[in-house]
Amino acid sequence: MERLSKKQRHQELLLLIEANPFVTDRELTRELKVSIQTIRLDRMELGIPELRERIKQMAEHSYDQVRSLPLNEVVGEIVDLQLDKSGISLFEIGEEHVFSRTLIARGHDIFGQANSLAVAVINDEIALTASADIRFLRSVHLGEKCIAKAYVRSMAGQKGKAKVEVFTYVGEEMVFQGNFLIYRSAGEDNIEGGMQHEDRH
Repeated sequence: MERLSKKQRHQELLLLIEANPFVTDRELTRELKVSIQTIRLDRMELGIPELRERIKQMAEHSYDQVRSLPLNEVVGEIVDLQLDKSGISLFEIGEEHVFSRTLIARGHDIFGQANSLAVAVINDEIALTASADIRFLRSVHLGEKCIAKAYVRSMAGQKGKAKVEVFTYVGEEMVFQGNFLIYRSAGEDNIEGGMQHEDRH
């Protein structure tokens, strides 16, 4: 493949990051077929911050506050949240999340990211997972970044059930899909009262 000129490479780099703000330097090296040092220098010249800083900037600009659980109980980092509509979180697989022999991520961590995002997207003080229908589509490995996207598909009044669908991706590839039924109970009301409310639609 013919090497791109520096100007062309810079244009490609800008397009790739615009298309996917969560792209890592390592993924960019594969796309542009240059060393990681070259990518870092290019980013510096173009004034593009590293991934962690880009995530922080996105989070500062674009999201509602989580109501249903403390931020430190969310698995991963929420980067976009529109309460009762949608949310996005990013979770990097570290050594503490993998089996030491295979370096494959534990299923409960992948599930935990999706489940906590499904709860976080609910605009309520109390939101609890009632059931989950989940599928693991491929193994996730040490160092990979999981991007979970949650969508609220239906709501049943202020106190009742919400259906939330979550898709988790590594790059462009879907690795997990879950359908969550979340019970919500506004304010200080008895939780069980909210749980007994049936969706009659």
